[in-house]
Amino acid sequence: MSSITAPITATHRAPVRTNARSHWPAALAALAQRRLSLSARTPREVIVPLLNPILFAIVIAPALAKLVGNRAGFDYMTFAAVGAVGLLVPINALFAGIGVIVDRDSGSQRDLLAAPVPRSFLVLSNLGVALLTTALQVSALIVAVSLRGASFQVSSGGILWFAGGVGLLAIGMYGVAETLASRMQKQEEYVGVLPAVAILPYFFAGSLFPISTLPTALAVFAKILPLTHAMALMRYALVDGRAGGLHDIWGAGDPTRLAAQSLAILAGFAVLMTVVSMRMFSRKAVQ
Repeated sequence: MSSITAPITATHRAPVRTNARSHWPAALAALAQRRLSLSARTPREVIVPLLNPILFAIVIAPALAKLVGNRAGFDYMTFAAVGAVGLLVPINALFAGIGVIVDRDSGSQRDLLAAPVPRSFLVLSNLGVALLTTALQVSALIVAVSLRGASFQVSSGGILWFAGGVGLLAIGMYGVAETLASRMQKQEEYVGVLPAVAILPYFFAGSLFPISTLPTALAVFAKILPLTHAMALMRYALVDGRAGGLHDIWGAGDPTRLAAQSLAILAGFAVLMTVVSMRMFSRKAVQ
């Protein structure tokens, strides 16, 4: 008697592989939401950077306007009001850097570093929140100075130039903030350099007066500052269609071309500082 034994074959189902990268947008959004919730719990980060520029724009700028009068056909108050944006954006970016230090020292940053997402996402999510708060603060400033009597030349093209200048300046300055936060151990040390980084360039960048009135050496230095290009671009967008600030930087030429050159300078600054900040953050994370 013979028996036939059928071979037993086992069927193995291939494991389903999930692409981790498909979850990265959701992870980035979650990190940004976390940072936003932390910022909302500390209104200081939203309100305090706005106080000095608004005080300057609605109190000091009108007083200066009475002394200076009109310059080159436009109101000095409006000229100085746009300059207040150049004070607000760096201050807001540097204040956001304080939150990074606090999160590193007493927050959940160490736990987040173990998450299966690129470390650069922590920088990018913080940057997104900083851009959001900057947009809200700049909008509030523009509304405040408009109610105070500033007169802007608004056009669709001008709004784009203005938004580009503000956005790229904010990105670059936040990269500076992240870089400083990564290099400095203590919050006190960071606060100590904040005025030099966020406020000092304001006085050389054509915020209160054209850079053409500066001594030659200081005028050359001013042309190197990204804030100078941002100031000239924002004034070309909303105040001075003849692009006096851009001509002070680049000389004679078509205003649109000069604006594009300054925008390119700001774009390079934003990209450079974002890359540097992500590398510094990653290097600090493994120490």
